[in-house]
Amino acid sequence: MNSTIQAPDFQIDTSGEHCPYPVIAMLEAMQELQTGQVLEVLSDCSQTYHNVPASAAQAGYRVLKIAQEGSTLRYWIQR
Repeated sequence: MNSTIQAPDFQIDTSGEHCPYPVIAMLEAMQELQTGQVLEVLSDCSQTYHNVPASAAQAGYRVLKIAQEGSTLRYWIQR
């Protein structure tokens, strides 16, 4: 994962939602992006720490960065 990444093209906020919803929302949103575009996913569900990166990689997407700000996890995923 690279610490210098492009600004996200889109963002979804799944705060307050529990798994598997954040993963489903991420996968649905990724289908709308063009190759090279970046989606930022916000979540406060601790299970997403493993589920979002694993599901993104399995679908062929690239996880650029994961950051935590308080209870909020932020994921930058590139199509």
